[in-house]
Amino acid sequence: MKNSTSNKKQLSPKQREELLKALKTRFEKHLNRHKGLQWAKVQSRLEANAEKLWSLNEMESTGGEPDVVGHDKKTGEYIFFDCSAESPKGRTSVCYDREGLVSRKEHRSKNTAMDMAAAMGIELLTEEEYQELQKLGRFRYEDVELGENTC
Repeated sequence: MKNSTSNKKQLSPKQREELLKALKTRFEKHLNRHKGLQWAKVQSRLEANAEKLWSLNEMESTGGEPDVVGHDKKTGEYIFFDCSAESPKGRTSVCYDREGLVSRKEHRSKNTAMDMAAAMGIELLTEEEYQELQKLGRFRYEDVELGENTC
């Protein structure tokens, strides 16, 4: 059973190559988001962690735009936030949590942000992280936003 779970969270070589290309392009296009960081080091860290790459691919596949926004010097991890200009199409009209979903009488959402984040292997941004994201550019989210991953 463990093998099927780990296989599920790995990308094919083609998916991996396409994701790394998209991440590198975004990294180079938005250097202001990660001053002083080098793509080669980020890529090396990503290539060593297939599960984190899978999570970033999940963010990307739902219309998100994950990008490096920091580096934790204690752990060595690079921090990714979803930097899409608006709520990604694959992550709209969701309730924050299961309690909110169950309490809705009409127009019930199909999913919750907490469940989606858990399924993607990422965490929801805290209010503080969201405020930090706003310092990096104009990002407008009308729905609950997903979007943190570390590698």
